[in-house]
Amino acid sequence: MFSRKNRRLHEQAAEFATRADFEKIFTEDMDGLHLLALLLTADQKLAEQSFVGGLEDSIHSNPVFRQWARSWSKRAIIKNAIKVVSPVSAQNAVPAAPLPADTGDAHADALIACITQLDPLQRFVFVMTVLEGYSTTECGALLRCSPQQVAAAKAEVLQHMGSKPCSQMSVPEKFGILAPALVARAQVA
Repeated sequence: MFSRKNRRLHEQAAEFATRADFEKIFTEDMDGLHLLALLLTADQKLAEQSFVGGLEDSIHSNPVFRQWARSWSKRAIIKNAIKVVSPVSAQNAVPAAPLPADTGDAHADALIACITQLDPLQRFVFVMTVLEGYSTTECGALLRCSPQQVAAAKAEVLQHMGSKPCSQMSVPEKFGILAPALVARAQVA
């Protein structure tokens, strides 16, 4: 009986992501996860802070099923970026100057500049709803604003992105998890 209980506990523990799982995710998807943080914060230093905070939160948070670990990692970065930028209270701030991205691809750099020039709320809404696929309600809950504010910001940013020369751009594969979403968004705009 004791051995069955131990075996069951071991099986349950095997279902949850470990520190090693999160370290592997952050190592394998480093470029893509860093790009996520950079797009959200529009600032290299804040992006690094959000990235490291996301890793620490992923490792030290409540247990997460292994199959959810990648999504959890991105969510941890998003939550850390929200903490350091406060996009809802900063929504009337002057948009950032274009972030000098240096991906080695002029088209990708231009697309990143289009996104990082958005005002903070628009930038977060765009990245969360369009690139990451969060619902309007979930985005509003994380940002602590109403779904109506999220919908309005999303409409504004999609109109803004559609007017930018972002429709012919590509993103290098090295950006991993965000590359397909950025390419797809560029093709829709």
